[in-house]
Amino acid sequence: MLLSRQEMTFDFGGARLQAGGDRALLGWIMNQFLYGEVTGIQCGHWLYDAPDLDAARFFSRQAVEEFQHVDNFLRILDLLGEEPAPPHRMVRFLSTGMMPASFEEHVCLEMALGEGFVLMALYAVIDTIDHAGIREILERAVRQEERHVEFGERRTREAIVRRPGLRRPLLGLSLVSTWAVRRLARFMRKRLPAEHPVLSQLGRFVEFAVERSELRLLRMGIAEVPPSRMPLAQKGAAVALAYGRSLAVAPLRLFPRKRLTETYLQDPSLRARVEGETTRDVTRPPAA
Repeated sequence: MLLSRQEMTFDFGGARLQAGGDRALLGWIMNQFLYGEVTGIQCGHWLYDAPDLDAARFFSRQAVEEFQHVDNFLRILDLLGEEPAPPHRMVRFLSTGMMPASFEEHVCLEMALGEGFVLMALYAVIDTIDHAGIREILERAVRQEERHVEFGERRTREAIVRRPGLRRPLLGLSLVSTWAVRRLARFMRKRLPAEHPVLSQLGRFVEFAVERSELRLLRMGIAEVPPSRMPLAQKGAAVALAYGRSLAVAPLRLFPRKRLTETYLQDPSLRARVEGETTRDVTRPPAA
């Protein structure tokens, strides 16, 4: 990943989440994660729209992993003695309402940035929870989430190199995503126990997570300066461009496009393999 686990780790100063005393609170948190994993059904959409074999292979594997995570969070809820429950509306908006319209938007917004936020939240629970069994389940999950984030980062950087004009619309959409994360944090500060040793640090944790997300934008080549240091007019223009561009290209989605079933023979990974085998055939000594 472009950011290490150490760079994405917030120091809670030894504060702990108690699996017993914080059972209801942890149940609410796990139900937000659960909804996010169920949105793994979207992997099917992106598998169908995959631009190349590399992406198709990744999405097919990711779909399996996301539904393994569904079972993981159901197991954690069972350990806590809590029932599956609906998520907060902002979690729905971030996970479903902002579903991107293109492969480039998906790898940037959902995989690099969105799953990057999720990864930091998982690190925070792992670092503070006092239940070894839950911690072990989450440690296995984050290794897979890290691969998802890394794929999103890599493919976003590749897209920016090919099409530099994507920078501003991706920046605009990322600003909307950050706004939604802050809205969710405001809800949590109002409704969850503010005197809790971990939750009392929620505001600082969210700002830390946003700052890390901005660092990821810089390292992916989407922003030249952190968005928090950009003039309001510049940020507003980026958001307007992002949504204006979406409206402008919407009619084009009505036209048929070539899918992987039509382009796979020209796929770089397939061509490299074929050409490598051809070279080996030519250089292979004749049979005795």
